[in-house]
Amino acid sequence: MGKPAEEIHPVKAFGWAARDQSGLLSPFNFSRRETGDEDVRFKVMYCGICHTDLHRIKNEWGDAKYPLLPGHEIVGVVTDVGSKVQKFTIGDKVGVGCLVGACHSCDNCANNLENYCLRKILTYNGTYRDGTTTYGGYSDHMVVNENFVVRIPDNLPLDAAAPLLCAGITMYSPLRYFGLDKPGLHLGVVGLGGLGHVGVKFAKAFGAKVTVISTSPNKKKEAIDHLGADSFLVSRDPDQMQAAMATMDGILDTVSAVHPLAPLIGLLKSHGKLIMLGAPDKPLELPAFPLLLGRKTVAGSGIGGLKETQEMIDFAGKHNITADIEVIPIDYVNTAMERLVKADVKYRFVIDVANSLKAT
Repeated sequence: MGKPAEEIHPVKAFGWAARDQSGLLSPFNFSRRETGDEDVRFKVMYCGICHTDLHRIKNEWGDAKYPLLPGHEIVGVVTDVGSKVQKFTIGDKVGVGCLVGACHSCDNCANNLENYCLRKILTYNGTYRDGTTTYGGYSDHMVVNENFVVRIPDNLPLDAAAPLLCAGITMYSPLRYFGLDKPGLHLGVVGLGGLGHVGVKFAKAFGAKVTVISTSPNKKKEAIDHLGADSFLVSRDPDQMQAAMATMDGILDTVSAVHPLAPLIGLLKSHGKLIMLGAPDKPLELPAFPLLLGRKTVAGSGIGGLKETQEMIDFAGKHNITADIEVIPIDYVNTAMERLVKADVKYRFVIDVANSLKAT
């Protein structure tokens, strides 16, 4: 047997964790490691609630390690830095997203794509090299290698910037990689939730014409008047879909429920790209024939590397892009999860960790 985690990680910490697949979160005392030479320690101010958190605490993906302390949209203020840290100093506003480690020796890591490293370390429900479990941002502080910390621009409010560390990079990365970041393109965004609403903002900032594609007609006013979309398509209305056939250069599909792809492929011009960003729990049907008729692409994308995440947050700072949020105290988190199941949030819950997390 190795040493217990408390000996390896002697710094006391406090947060809220799930103990079993009921997913119920409650106060949790644990420990984090001392600040290493290349580590940044920061006080957590806010942490966004991602749909992934809900899947994980309920063990819906079958790999939960309890006690499970979620949160990977984390922002705060640096309180300590290791002796070799060069990028950050005490008092800096910083953030941590989905990753806290990678192998640094594979092709993906060499190309700043730590998100695709097969040995990456997830911010929570992962395993550090010392064999201990990673704990996320529903907690009072974090200690993370400086290479996995991003600087938050001064003009962005910390609470509304937090969701950009997952939702923001998830939308920004495919826009950049697939060449959908050019002015004048016509882009579709499927689903107007936590991901979709941020995607509309990034696409507009790149100069695109943006159409929101949704099953909910009642979201039209919000999409156009508030988020700045140019048009709105009700995906269940065959006439609307038919009228928009072959008009789009790219589509970002954020929907995690099972849904038909053929109508979306039909909206694409020749050489158009449908990028899958949601993760339905059952395989989707993908007809080949509509792809052949226009040399169309269906692809996937997952978050982004650390270099690109910093680039994204700097771009957000330049264009004043933030998530639309509902700030909650930590003791509301179980109710927030129930509301998240019903999609009853506009558009991201963010926990006010600093003001509501009290040690017991």
